This record gives sequence, C-alpha cells and structure tokens, in this order.
Amino acid sequence: MKEQAMLLSRIRYYLTSLPTLLWGIKNWPFVIYSLLALDSHRRIVSLRNGCRFRFRTPMDLWIIKETCLDRQYERASTELENGWTIFDIGAGLGDWCICIASRYPQTVIYAYEPFPESFALLEENLSLNGVKNVKAFPYAVSSSEGFINLHAVSQNAVQHSTALKSDMPGTRVKSVTLDQVLSEVTQCDYLKMDCEGAEYDILFGADDLTLQKIKRICLEYHDGVTEFSHQDLVLFLENKNFQIRLTPNPAWRHLGFLYAVKTN
Repeated sequence: MKEQAMLLSRIRYYLTSLPTLLWGIKNWPFVIYSLLALDSHRRIVSLRNGCRFRFRTPMDLWIIKETCLDRQYERASTELENGWTIFDIGAGLGDWCICIASRYPQTVIYAYEPFPESFALLEENLSLNGVKNVKAFPYAVSSSEGFINLHAVSQNAVQHSTALKSDMPGTRVKSVTLDQVLSEVTQCDYLKMDCEGAEYDILFGADDLTLQKIKRICLEYHDGVTEFSHQDLVLFLENKNFQIRLTPNPAWRHLGFLYAVKTN
C-alpha cells in the first residue's frame, strides 16, 4: 500500500508540474527546438522571472523548474531577506543562487560547485544574467582539506557526489571543509546544501564554532547513499541547538528537505 501511495503521489507531482513549466518558461519554442536539434551550445531557457540559463539536458531544465519556479528551498524553509550572507554548497549550474541573487541584490552568496563542467556552466550563467553578488568557487566541501574523488550518482552531469563509494577513479577535485568555507564570515544567515549524500560528512565534520555561526540550514537529504539517514542529521542538529522541520519529497521516498533554525 505504501508503494502504491508513493507511485500515485509521484504521478500527481509530475502532472501538476506541467502547468508550472508551461507558464514559467517564456521561450518554449526555442527550448524544444534546441532539445530536438541536439544542439547543447544553443540551449538557453528564459524564465518569466527574468533569469536566463544555459542548460545541457532535460534534467537541467527540470532542476531549474524545481529551484526557480517551484522555489522548493524557500517553500521548505522560509522567505529569504535582502542583505543576508548565504552559502550554496552544491551550486550546480547556478540556478538557485542566480535567482536568489537577482531577487535580493544586497545579499552576498558564496557558491561551491566541484564538478568542472557544472562549474563552467555556473560561471557562464552568472555572466549571462549579469550577477555580481555571487562569489563562485570550484571546490568540493567535505570533512577534510585536500583532494577528493567525485563520482557520478547517475548519468546526469548534475548528479555527482563525494559520498559515493566506487572502484572507478572518478573526478579528482579540490576539497575544503565547512570550517574553512565559513572562516571569513561572522555569520551565515542561510546555508543551502544539495550534495547528493555528502551533507552528512560535511555537517558531522564541522566544528561547533562553525555551526554556531549558522542561523538557518536548508538541505536536500539523500538517504541510501551512505550509512546515515536524515534522522541521523535530525538528532545531530537538535543536539547543536537547531529546531528541525522535514518536508518529504512527493515523488521519491529517499529524498526530502530538512530545514534547521538555530534556537539560541
């Protein structure tokens, strides 16, 4: 019964997403043509909110729908405010941070994306949108400094993880810790994370002084990638004086959003 209910929820989610896509994208004819023509260099989607993105695949397009049109992170957490200091760990092609930076021009966003192809796209999209208040870094964030292997979770270029264990060599990328990432700021108003399972290693490896700087965390949790689950994150963050709210993914049981707010 649970699996049948999840299947129905998944179908409902995808069907109700169609109007969002149709309304939110301005240049549908061009998007469809670029996909059918297999011309990845000409794939630019223009949203009605004013943002534009070069994208690679339909999966990129779907992620843009979720972050920029559905505004999943804000719906799972809170409305952001102009002037906040924000960190985006797992920035991908820049969809979320660019929409936020455009909407709140007084914010400063530090964006981290380790996969070289995605980082190049992130920089291109920053330029395409004329965004100046995002500082982008081509690094992975983990519990240790140095170099780390980045493995593909799926065939999609946006789904890579440092948490996935594999016999394949993967992509060697530079790694920094969350302690280093936050070392030059006195406060992080909002930490957004989409790390394909690396969220456990990143947060569990952070120093207490670093965690005290963070006022709000909104992350997409990924169960089944490591030995940890989102319930381990809940217990860990509650012990660090965060109040937690969970938003399960309507289509996939192993995914969801965790929103944590510092209570003192």
